[in-house]
This record gives sequence, structure tokens and C-alpha cells, in this order.
Amino acid sequence: MGSAVEFACLLLVVSILGKNHLVSGGCAGKCCRSRDLSCLNTDWRMDRVYGTCYCDMGCVRTKDCCFDYFTECAAQDCAVSDWSFWSGCAKRCRPSVRVRVRHIEQQPSNSGQPCPQLEQQAGCREYRDHQGHHCGHNSGPALITSMEFGKKRPKHDNYGNPLDSGFCVEFTLESRTPHCTVENRPHTHWMRYITEGFKVCVMCEPPAMRNNSGSCQGDGRESEKEAVLHWQAVGNHQCSGTWKKIQKTQQCNCPPQHSFVFI
Repeated sequence: MGSAVEFACLLLVVSILGKNHLVSGGCAGKCCRSRDLSCLNTDWRMDRVYGTCYCDMGCVRTKDCCFDYFTECAAQDCAVSDWSFWSGCAKRCRPSVRVRVRHIEQQPSNSGQPCPQLEQQAGCREYRDHQGHHCGHNSGPALITSMEFGKKRPKHDNYGNPLDSGFCVEFTLESRTPHCTVENRPHTHWMRYITEGFKVCVMCEPPAMRNNSGSCQGDGRESEKEAVLHWQAVGNHQCSGTWKKIQKTQQCNCPPQHSFVFI
């Protein structure tokens, strides 16, 4: 009888120890960044030795990690979804911004790569009001944005007819305001490349092209060759300046950072 009771007690102790081991053993909930000698436990090591094992990033080099280190502590980089489609412009018939977003699908863990930018903005302009009527073009400075943000413009009208492919205008930059380099918003980075003395190319194409005249606002079509004209960057109304028209060509031949589109 006594031996049976002792055996039952032994099984109970083993069961309790086993449960404690499952809860507190290995690296579960104990992963540490960099080298940390206090980041340890008592369990089986990866070299099949039972005793003190570690759950910090240095254990891989010293080969004394707990058996489940790579399962529990492996770095997980942030994972994000694809970009959404660009939204419409925030304002109608006025220079504005459009937005696209992406979402976090997996948060980073154990010193994994942090999540990248989740929102992008780009300068834009709608050419129809809320009633669907053409906004028209008022006289004023040339409104420009990066060529990158003009790549997905429509190539056909509402009836499926191909639109005029447009033309390019080359200018020499005469001046710019300091505000072009002050802001760090992602959709304003392209403005840093607007530098005095450089030649820039600006594409005039639908939908910015005026259907009745075949020109874009501020392209200098009716101005003399040496006339000083004004421009303004869409997305930062304080980034503006002047330029002189060089010539009109069919294709833009400037480097990408000096290539823009009329808005």
C-alpha cells in the first residue's frame, strides 16, 4: 500500500514538473535583442545538452541557444499588401493631391525589418467638376508635377477614341523658391531636382492639354522665345519660380529627375 502511494506521488510530481516545463521552458516569450547574458533558461540546448541555454541574438554565435530558439525568436520582417489604386483628387478643378495606401499584413518581430511607408501622395488636378462639366483653364503659371505621377493618365477619351499623344516643351530654369527643398513629404521629393540653370522637359498631354487649342496652361505657346514665364509645383504651392522656353519638341529627352508634366 505504501509503495503504491509513493508511486502515485512520484507520478504527480513528474506531471507537475512536466507542466511547468511546457509553460516556462525554452525561448517562448523570452527572446531578447543583441547579446544579453540574463536572457537564459534551463532546458535542452540545440546541441542536445540539458542545462543553461540562451535566447538572445548572440547564442547563435556561441552555439548555446535553447532548442526552440529559431522557432520562437527568428526575425520576422514586416509584410505589407500591394498598393491600392490612386484615389481621386481631393479637390475638383484645383491643384490638389491624390492618395494611395497599403496595409500591414504581418507586424515585424524579433528585430525584423520595420514596416515601410504605408501611404503615398502625388500632385494632381481634376479636369471635370462634380457635375461632369469641364473645369476649363484659367490663365496663370504652369502647374507641373513629376513625370512619375503622370504615367497612368488616360490614353482614350470617354468614348474610347485615342487621345492626342501631346508634345514636350524644353525650358531653362531661371529661379525657384527655397520651399522646394524644405519639405520632406514623399510626394514632394521630386521638387528637390528643380535647380536654377538646368534644362527641364515638361510634357503637354491629355488630359491637361486644352482640346480647343492643343496647348497646356503656361506652356508659353503665345509668348516670345526669351519671355520669362512662371511655374508652380503641384503638391506644394510655395514651390514656384520662373523659366525661359527653349523649344517645343515631340519627345522629352531630359533625365528622369528633370522631366515633368503639365497639370
